[in-house]
Amino acid sequence: MKNDVKKRLLEMSDEKYRRFHSKLVPDTNNILGIRMPKLRAYAKELAKIPDILSSENDLYYEETLLRGMIIGYLSTDVETWLKNISDFIPEINNWAVCDSFCSTLKFTAKNKERVWDFIQPYAHSQKEFEQRFCAVMLLDYFINAEYIDRTLALLTQIDTSQYYSSMAVAWALAECFIKFREKTEPFINKNSFDEMTLKRTIRKICDSYRVDEDVKMRWKRSE
Repeated sequence: MKNDVKKRLLEMSDEKYRRFHSKLVPDTNNILGIRMPKLRAYAKELAKIPDILSSENDLYYEETLLRGMIIGYLSTDVETWLKNISDFIPEINNWAVCDSFCSTLKFTAKNKERVWDFIQPYAHSQKEFEQRFCAVMLLDYFINAEYIDRTLALLTQIDTSQYYSSMAVAWALAECFIKFREKTEPFINKNSFDEMTLKRTIRKICDSYRVDEDVKMRWKRSE
């Protein structure tokens, strides 16, 4: 089965896209170049096969992406999902796998409190992509009226000394600001985020078309 998957992935590869995508995911030299819609469609197909997650080490970047997506597309119960997620997280070694994986975990919408409890330890991890996993899960599923206060508080607990965790926290903070400005602005002002994370947050706020120009100017002046 594993060889069949590799063969299918090789057939879907696109050299032009490989060169483009490789520039977006530095330090990753095993990219085939498969566009995301094709990979997602294949993941949905494979998710219907029993025991599909049982496999040896991946050779290609897209194999890892594929397995992460399959986890999200499985029809199973929440505890099995979380067990599979826990097993997969140590294999995340770049932002693209992390973010694509998180965006596929749609079962979170119907299991918010259980997933909230599950992600807590990752906020306190010392590993860069475990930290990013937590921040991106907050960004994707917990920036809403029910969770905004807890989300903001948890973002302060993530170590942002490493680049990809800092970028994810900044992205989440900017989205909190855009959706819940009255809560988020004083929160950012009174909490001691490191200088680079704060700069990245301001940059993302100012890049958003959902923020008025006068607000952007005020943030720019604060840098």
